[in-house]
Amino acid sequence: AGRCRTGKGRAMQINDYGKLCTMMYEQLHPTADPQELAFYLSYAKPGEQMLELLCGSGRFLIPFWKKGLSIDGVDLSAQMLEQLEQKLPEAKPALHCCSADEYQSEKRYDYIFITCNSFSLFTDKELAKRVLKNAKRLLSEQGVFVFAVDTVSSVEPGDGELSQTVDQPLEDGKLLRMRMGARYDAAAQVQYYPSVYELWQGQQLLHSEPMDFQTRLYRLGELDALLAEAGFRSWTVYDRFDKHPAQGDETGTLLYECR
Repeated sequence: AGRCRTGKGRAMQINDYGKLCTMMYEQLHPTADPQELAFYLSYAKPGEQMLELLCGSGRFLIPFWKKGLSIDGVDLSAQMLEQLEQKLPEAKPALHCCSADEYQSEKRYDYIFITCNSFSLFTDKELAKRVLKNAKRLLSEQGVFVFAVDTVSSVEPGDGELSQTVDQPLEDGKLLRMRMGARYDAAAQVQYYPSVYELWQGQQLLHSEPMDFQTRLYRLGELDALLAEAGFRSWTVYDRFDKHPAQGDETGTLLYECR
C-alpha cells in the first residue's frame, strides 16, 4: 500500500483545486483527449504495475482501469479524488491523497506518468526536483517515466485582470462561473492565472472560491540537468503525441520519456 508523509511538499504546493474549481474542471474536461490518451496508453503493458501522479478526477486513470491494467493514482486534491471515486468506486483502494514528491510505496512501478502538462504546476525548482527524484525512486529497474510540460511559446500575456468569463449551466438549475485573468513573469518563466469560481442561483451568489493558478514554462533542454540529478540514465523528448522528436519548443508542449 502507498502512504504519504506530511511536510514541506504540501506547504509548497501552490496550485489548489477547491470544490467549485473541481466542478468546473469536470464540466469542461469530462474525458481525455483521444490523441493524448493513446500516447500514454502506448507505454502500458498488461501485467505491469503503473502509477499516475496528479491523476485528478480520473479522465486518464479510468480508461486505463477499464482496460484491466493495474494502476494506482496519486493527487493532492481530495476534491478531485472524490470525483474519481464517484465515477469508479472500485478504484478507491488504489487512490492516494498525497503530494507527488512525498508519495511512498513498497511497489516498484514499471510505468509512471503525469498527463496534461501538469508537471508545469511545480513552479518551485526544488519541488520539481523532488518530484523527479521520487518518480525515479518509485520506478522499477527497467521502468519508464513519462510526463509533459508547457513551453515558453504558450505564453498568455495580460495584466492579471479577471477579463475572461466562462459560464457553465448545471443540471440543478444553478450556474457555475469562472472569471480568469493572465499574467506572465518572463524572468521566472511563470504563467499566472488568477481566477475566481462562483456558484449562482439566479441573481444570488451562493459561493465564491478564489484560486491562484500558476505554471512554469520551459525551454527545450532546460530539464536535462534536473533529470540527470534525479538519476535518470536517458530521456527522449517529443513535441507531438505521435512521438515526433522535438527540435525546439515552438509547439507549446514537450513530452519526456525517461529511463
